[in-house]
Amino acid sequence: MAFSELELARVRRTMEAYLVRRRPPPAIRPELDLGYSIEGQSVIIHEDRLLYDGSRSLQPVAKATWVKTQKVWKIFWMRADLRWHGYEPLARVRTLDDVLSGVDADPYGCFWG
Repeated sequence: MAFSELELARVRRTMEAYLVRRRPPPAIRPELDLGYSIEGQSVIIHEDRLLYDGSRSLQPVAKATWVKTQKVWKIFWMRADLRWHGYEPLARVRTLDDVLSGVDADPYGCFWG
């Protein structure tokens, strides 16, 4: 089930504000940038890198999934096996802002290395 129009507007507003704070300086954005995508009830943060051959690579950083019945966001990180795994230190939070704060803090180096 996808987000409602109101929920989608809130998610987009929150994510756009996050990107304003977190994106690299404009001078290097052609080589390295941040973005996000919305897939169903999930928001995926990704790095967008320019590769040596001129192609682009979207590398997932974090995923947050809204569980409407529980009114919580679940946070996931991608391990070396290329599968999403629950982020145990902060498995469930109430707001998308809490998700983004946890991803930024990253005390175990799961998201930003």
